[in-house]
Amino acid sequence: MAVTIADALLSLRPLPGLAVLMCGVAGSGKTTFAMALEDAGFLRLSIDEELWRRHGRYGLDFPAADYPALLEPVRVWMQAQVAEAVRAGQAVVIDSSFWSRAHREAFKAEVEGAGGRWRLIYLHAQPELLQRRLAARREQPDQRGAIPVDDAMLARFLRSFEPPLGEGETTVTVA
Repeated sequence: MAVTIADALLSLRPLPGLAVLMCGVAGSGKTTFAMALEDAGFLRLSIDEELWRRHGRYGLDFPAADYPALLEPVRVWMQAQVAEAVRAGQAVVIDSSFWSRAHREAFKAEVEGAGGRWRLIYLHAQPELLQRRLAARREQPDQRGAIPVDDAMLARFLRSFEPPLGEGETTVTVA
């Protein structure tokens, strides 16, 4: 089902034990959407911000080559935090790309195992829009740990991204 950003936001209330999984390529608006949910009462967990808090800025405070090794412990921590929040009856939004079905399924299972419910929100944007947004982001390098994504990296992201299909997702077309 495809909806607008406004409709998607209106459909989400901070109900106890609800976990919203944000899904989309860099620049699609996941953090902006997640921050709107945070303003509405959700606990927001951001993989980029937690990585930045622990290790600093990508390519400046740690080498780009170290990114995968540094990211994995943050993913494990985030999955545990989500389960803890759900068990505590909090509504939580997970600000991460969820680029693979396997990653999404692992988080869904964690939420369900903790007694919660999940919603998968997929922000779909055209590559040209993503390029413009990411170019603007590169001009502001201290944006809460966001990785500076150039056109070549975006092309790699788009090739490896597994869009959700038939996973119970709500697709939001970003314009």
